[in-house]
Amino acid sequence: MSNTIIEIQSLSKKYKDTDFFSVNDLSLSVNKGEIFGLLGPNGAGKTTLISILCGLIKPTSGNFTINGLSYKNDIKAIQRIIGVVPQEYALYPTLTAYENLLYFGSMYGLKGKDLRQKINDSLDYLGLAKFADKKIDTFSGGMKRRVNLIAGLLHEPGVLFLDEPTVGVDVHSKNVIIDYLKQINSKGTTMIYTSHHLAEAQDLCSHIAIIDDGRILIQGTPEEIIEITHNAHSLEDVFLSLTGKELRDA
Repeated sequence: MSNTIIEIQSLSKKYKDTDFFSVNDLSLSVNKGEIFGLLGPNGAGKTTLISILCGLIKPTSGNFTINGLSYKNDIKAIQRIIGVVPQEYALYPTLTAYENLLYFGSMYGLKGKDLRQKINDSLDYLGLAKFADKKIDTFSGGMKRRVNLIAGLLHEPGVLFLDEPTVGVDVHSKNVIIDYLKQINSKGTTMIYTSHHLAEAQDLCSHIAIIDDGRILIQGTPEEIIEITHNAHSLEDVFLSLTGKELRDA
């Protein structure tokens, strides 16, 4: 029996009125239980690829399956078994942390004592229990990130998509988030993780693909791709060797 949980086959995306493909004939397999790092410079196609896999936008061509469910036939079923933690905060600023999580839990069909227990346990684990009844617009960036993470995990998804889950947070919040992700992964949740924090990715991810211009440049375990890249001693060395040193923040 195959251990593959995500199978991407020749996936491409070209947005209307553009001359290039954001995702270009990309094929990739992800095994169950992995933390799979999807790395690349700004504009490489990471967020577009995740948006396609979450069913938020349609590919121009190609196909993918998640847990044996085909995008072309089963996108609603796929969306029920995945969780998404977007880069932008997906929270209501005038509601409290607890109210936000009650709302997102109810969207997944959760209710009653079980939902309240999950919310309380998660807030406690991430150091937010005493702020449960405070409005989100009073929270720091790190606190919002942690609530954002809980919202994507309440329904215990089999696959979790994380788009820059630690961007803009302090060291303490980052460490709490990373520890929480490791704990969730240890229970069997597969994770697709994007980040610009390459040292973090090197420590966290079991496998990595570096993409640019919508194509995969290299993939493997962090150790493998460092070993096969000339003069590379870290994932950052590999990244710069493959994508160049030209600025990409325009």
